[in-house]
Amino acid sequence: MTAREAAGVPFGAHSVPYAPGTLRPSGDPAAADRQVLEHYRRWKASFLRSGDEVGGRGRCAVFTPDAAHPFVAEAQGYGLVITALMAGADPDAHALFDGILRHVLAHPSVNHPELHAAQQDAGGRDVGGRDSATDGDLDIAYGLLLADRQWGGGHGDYKALARRRIDAVMEREVHPGTRLTKLGDWSSGRFDEVSRTSDWMPDHLRAFRAATGDPRWAEVLDAQLSLAGALRTRHAPATGLLPDFVVDTTSGDPRPAPGKVLESPHDGDYHWNACRTPWRLGADAVTSGDARTRAAVRGLSRWARTATGGDPGGIRSGYRLDGTAYGDPGSPAFFAPFAVAAMTEGEQDGDGGEGEGEGAQGWLDALWARMCGSPPDPARAYAAGVQLQSMLVVSHNYWVP
Repeated sequence: MTAREAAGVPFGAHSVPYAPGTLRPSGDPAAADRQVLEHYRRWKASFLRSGDEVGGRGRCAVFTPDAAHPFVAEAQGYGLVITALMAGADPDAHALFDGILRHVLAHPSVNHPELHAAQQDAGGRDVGGRDSATDGDLDIAYGLLLADRQWGGGHGDYKALARRRIDAVMEREVHPGTRLTKLGDWSSGRFDEVSRTSDWMPDHLRAFRAATGDPRWAEVLDAQLSLAGALRTRHAPATGLLPDFVVDTTSGDPRPAPGKVLESPHDGDYHWNACRTPWRLGADAVTSGDARTRAAVRGLSRWARTATGGDPGGIRSGYRLDGTAYGDPGSPAFFAPFAVAAMTEGEQDGDGGEGEGEGAQGWLDALWARMCGSPPDPARAYAAGVQLQSMLVVSHNYWVP
């Protein structure tokens, strides 16, 4: 049995259809797949560590030279999702997935054994409180569902592991009143009134609902998309940009962070967290066809295309919600997600209007060309992970378990 035959949804099969009208880069889809595979190989070479480097034989972990610590939950979640999606193209994908999973299982959160301690140092020791980060836990659970679809039962039964983690996320990382995701299992007090927009992953929530049968996941989905719509209408009507963090979520009047609430004075801007939202919401738009996520990312794509004159090189690494730029240009963490958003500018169900046709296709092609011409920087794990996952979506190699 070949590696391709062993995978339930092998990379390059394009067997899971996207929503009607979704654009794809011009040219040969097989050529696009080769570009993704080359970026994946470089990502592996730059960021995957194994064996004694991460605590022992059989373990792997994604190394993050640009983070506060060498190994963080966000990166392990990315690694699980990426290796599961690359099954069939990489004969080592299954072993790599299991190696990253061993690292995750070896580092449970101090607050809940089914969540992941978010940070490890170069010696593989938990640091920073030994508690969790919601974005990492969401991707870890989602990666396990992908693995169940790809390889069936594995490392102690992927689906059972996924369900336990999904339940733990609901218990410790979803606010019981607002149904918005919290920052981590450590959140309490004023931090329970804060939500990070890059943790809003609608496709993950749909998969969690399907895997567990828990109707509360539909409530989380509706809460996130309703708030995203309200934020755009009230605070970014001309751009559709979302802030890194939303505050006062329990007050009935949530709003962008007025300044630093967790990370920086730019917590209320479109900064290094929210830059992922065109990819996160866009991935749902192209797989589910949900009118809410589609409208959100179409607006983002049209704004970015107009603001840059159709040149991806003009996308800056930071914006006020009114579109005023303050960051430097050039980071894949900012320009790659806009390619996912650009896929939604095609016609769907007779929906026409501004942005259709050659303008939208040309914008997507320009973004794709920039991604293909931007190999992973070995010093920038975050941007490389965001770019590779965006490329998986844009090349029509993404799917929801």
